[in-house]
Amino acid sequence: MPNKIAIAITGASGSIYAKVLLDKLVLAKDQYEEVSIVMSKNAKEIWQSELGNEDYSNYPFRYFDKFDFSAPFASGSARYNTLIVAPCSMGTLGRIATGVSDDLVTRAADVILKERRRLILMVRDTPYNLIHIKNMETVTLAGGIICPATPSFYSNPKTIEEVAATVVDRVLDLAGIDVKTFRWGK
Repeated sequence: MPNKIAIAITGASGSIYAKVLLDKLVLAKDQYEEVSIVMSKNAKEIWQSELGNEDYSNYPFRYFDKFDFSAPFASGSARYNTLIVAPCSMGTLGRIATGVSDDLVTRAADVILKERRRLILMVRDTPYNLIHIKNMETVTLAGGIICPATPSFYSNPKTIEEVAATVVDRVLDLAGIDVKTFRWGK
């Protein structure tokens, strides 16, 4: 199956994670057939606030409106094999966990889960309450992967982008994208 990836960017804090993810996907263009992006209005506002720009629209990927249910990854027949939600708000997590498909992000997650493909949620909040933990459990039991936006420091990152990359590189590993990154024990 060709490697088709959908990226959902929600309004959770952590736009740097989405930026680093998109930057790395540009560099790995020979490892996928297609990348599509859905981004909420709030995600655009958070990106502008946190990163001070509107560069999210400058990437060479296909963009879809949050309510565009005709987007290819809203159906299993389009054969997208990965959906990465980065960052993933707790509200989005909750809607995915309960099967509420009220926008393209949650519909795409529902499709990925029903087709038994890779759903990777980079949850970005702290601390977690019991509802968050139960929702993460539900998504995990349904076949999704919870990958919290929790950086590591083994590689001695020096910039905020390098710190974010410690999480993004793990997400890309989970998505089957080969990236040059710090590997423990090497």
